[in-house]
Amino acid sequence: MRQARMYVPGNVGEVIDQLNHMLLGAPKFEDKTGYFPNRNLEYDFQQLAGGLNNVRQALGEERYQELTRMSDRMRALFEADPEDKTGQTLEGCKILHAMEDILRQAARRRL
Repeated sequence: MRQARMYVPGNVGEVIDQLNHMLLGAPKFEDKTGYFPNRNLEYDFQQLAGGLNNVRQALGEERYQELTRMSDRMRALFEADPEDKTGQTLEGCKILHAMEDILRQAARRRL
């Protein structure tokens, strides 16, 4: 079976959608439906990194750097708590919400 091409968010709204998608899949990011067998933590974070890179200019370098640091921290928390038992997944989700707030602010400023 041929592997599908990775979807990478192309604008700020799509990156926000990616974050919401990730929130639902945290901390394992595994597809339970069988439609996306390649979905895992690595795949979702590659999508996020690509999306952030696509909107880098719209965000500005400072905001972009902050969001990539937050993404790295969030990933480490999810990897450290794959069974959602130590509270690190909750901390990762809080970072995810903070990232969404930053992206929404950036989107408002561009209007």
